Amino acid sequence: QVQLVESGGGLVQAGGSLRLSCAASGLTFSTYSMGWFRQAPGREREFVAAITWLRFSTDYADSVKGRFTISRDNAKNTVYLQMNSLKPEDTAVYYCAAGPSGRTRANYWGQGTQVTVSS
Repeated sequence: QVQLVESGGGLVQAGGSLRLSCAASGLTFSTYSMGWFRQAPGREREFVAAITWLRFSTDYADSVKGRFTISRDNAKNTVYLQMNSLKPEDTAVYYCAAGPSGRTRANYWGQGTQVTVSS
């Protein structure tokens, strides 16, 4: 059974930083591209970032480019999202995803972690 467990969310002031972690189990982590998505209240879930399994190539939504960094540690079966210069509009539930495709779908999803940025 695949499990993706996010942690690291919380409340932070605008301009601050948070680091999200996602621990994966039940899958061969090193062969999966991984991603982060988010969903704000009243809005659809949107793509944030992804990292490939082979070359660790990265992709970012324009709204977070230059502020967020995705990384992975295959030895720990964990993917990270370092979020700097946070803005109130970054407030959302952040979801970890395994096997993201086309910035809209994924094979597996975590339960989400809340990130709230106060102004």
